[in-house]
Amino acid sequence: MLRFAISTSLVLATIAMAGVQSAWAEEEHAHEKGPHKGSLIELGEEEYHAELVHDEKAGSVTIYLLGPDAKTAVTTDAKDVAVNAKVKGKAVQLKLKAAPQKGDKPGTTSCFASKSKELAELLDDHDAKPVLRVSIGGKTFNGKIEHDHDEEHEKEKPAAPKKK
Repeated sequence: MLRFAISTSLVLATIAMAGVQSAWAEEEHAHEKGPHKGSLIELGEEEYHAELVHDEKAGSVTIYLLGPDAKTAVTTDAKDVAVNAKVKGKAVQLKLKAAPQKGDKPGTTSCFASKSKELAELLDDHDAKPVLRVSIGGKTFNGKIEHDHDEEHEKEKPAAPKKK
């Protein structure tokens, strides 16, 4: 009887730890950076990833298409990708144009770029909830774009005065 209780406890503890490890892995993946030091966006059930690089100094936004490993470039024949969002209750769609990289086959691209000030501002808007829409291999994917400047903005804010 004691062996059965111990065995059951070990099985339940193993199952619980597997759930915790899975949650940790998801959290870690959500904050992981891509090969260009940008934010990763999951496309599909991790079929693909996109990496968003928002260079505020250059005033540019670049999207790189990546495989399931979030490292290997993936190409598409799409001429642009869209970022859809809501701004002040209105639907907005902004596009990034194809910007083929060295090694992309003719007529395909693994990269999209924009110097749109409106897009840059949209990505900084916490309420916009932007979604990337891209077609890869004839299939359309939507990926939620997470705002990742929170740490930078927190560092810029002065510390709140302590209450006495």
